[in-house]
Amino acid sequence: MSEDKQFFGQHLFICMNQRDDGRECCAERGAHAAQKHLKARVKELGLSRSGAVRVNQSGCLGRCEEGPVIVIYPQGTWYTYVDNEDLDEIIDVHLVGGKVVERLKI
Repeated sequence: MSEDKQFFGQHLFICMNQRDDGRECCAERGAHAAQKHLKARVKELGLSRSGAVRVNQSGCLGRCEEGPVIVIYPQGTWYTYVDNEDLDEIIDVHLVGGKVVERLKI
């Protein structure tokens, strides 16, 4: 294994699913803007550079009716969000602080 290969301690998967059949989907609930915000904020905090956090786009995570949705591994914690303040709370409390944001957990 290469020594310069970097691995991340936490992976945040944000559902970016777009359904064409009229059913609810995360893409229609602002997932693309949320993903951009998450990436920018994680970068701003230096978490991506340090190898602490990776923000990943995901296809359907199967919970669009509860969405938009995010899941964080290795914890396996599922969240929903409404706005950037919710996303910032997930970053600050969960990713940085190591605690679950109970009010956003699904």
